[in-house]
Amino acid sequence: MKKALITGVTGQDGSYLAEFLLEKGYEVHGLIRRASSFNTERLEEIYRDPHESGVHFLMHYGDLSDSGSLVNLIRALEPDEIYHLGAQSHVKVSFDIPEYTADASGMGTIRMLEAIRASGVDTRFYQASSSEMFGSAPPPQNEETPFHPRSPYGVAKVFAYWAAVNYREAYGMFAVNGILFNHESPRRGETFVTRKTTRAVARIQAGLQDKLYLGNLDAKRDWGYAPEYVEAMWMMLQHPEPLDLVIASGEAHTVREFVQIAFDHAGLDWEQHVEVDPNYFRPAEVDYLLGDPSKAKAVLGWRPRTSFEELARIMVEADIKLLEDERAGRLVRQDRDRYR
Repeated sequence: MKKALITGVTGQDGSYLAEFLLEKGYEVHGLIRRASSFNTERLEEIYRDPHESGVHFLMHYGDLSDSGSLVNLIRALEPDEIYHLGAQSHVKVSFDIPEYTADASGMGTIRMLEAIRASGVDTRFYQASSSEMFGSAPPPQNEETPFHPRSPYGVAKVFAYWAAVNYREAYGMFAVNGILFNHESPRRGETFVTRKTTRAVARIQAGLQDKLYLGNLDAKRDWGYAPEYVEAMWMMLQHPEPLDLVIASGEAHTVREFVQIAFDHAGLDWEQHVEVDPNYFRPAEVDYLLGDPSKAKAVLGWRPRTSFEELARIMVEADIKLLEDERAGRLVRQDRDRYR
């Protein structure tokens, strides 16, 4: 049985990747930071007692700022594959906490790579790189496009990218960079523009909210479906040679297009509910990201399967159901409390 370690396992990508690897028959280990409350909602289907469920999934406390814990964990587990997804991943927030972003997203990668080297474990390493590294580079962007990041997050990711390349060249490590363009799902964090939109659509339809405030509606992004993108991560580590690859849909759409499709699907007029708030603009905007996944298609045989329109519909329907379930749960609790 193959063994995998995932940092950032509680996030969107980490949770989908954990499920994917378990279906492949892996023993999966996740790194989780100690906090005052659990942040494991995305892992509810697999986060249970492995002795009772037969699911080979375990979580371990650790932190990307603690080199010793990383070395000890990797040495103890001896994973066949490491998927490094952990980071401060919100671009707008990175302008507010640039130093923390640089430490978590940049230095955290160096610590992981050095922990692999220091432990002496023979493993394959996946670095979660980002389209934000391209920034203002003209589209379409591929593996040969020069980086021009426009945020502390993008800068930190460029650092991490070259760290993975350096350890591959210096120590012969099997280390790869997956340069993933935007990928969304119902598990996307609620502060990201797509999920913020679909969550608002559900609440507006239910009469719980009237306005949605957004930033740059003209920004163009290459959007895909997260479960398909984590499959690409796995495929990269199965390839005989370590390669850095762009993973994208090859199509770009504006934020306005996503908003319109999401509201239309719920029978709402987006122009009656959406307002632009300058507070949501970045100090340095990234106007146009469009990935060229030709190499990934040729080398891995990977292709996106979910269209932009279908992605928006999936997210809207999931958030409508989530809100219905939340409201039903509150009603049940209220009834229960009334008759105590």
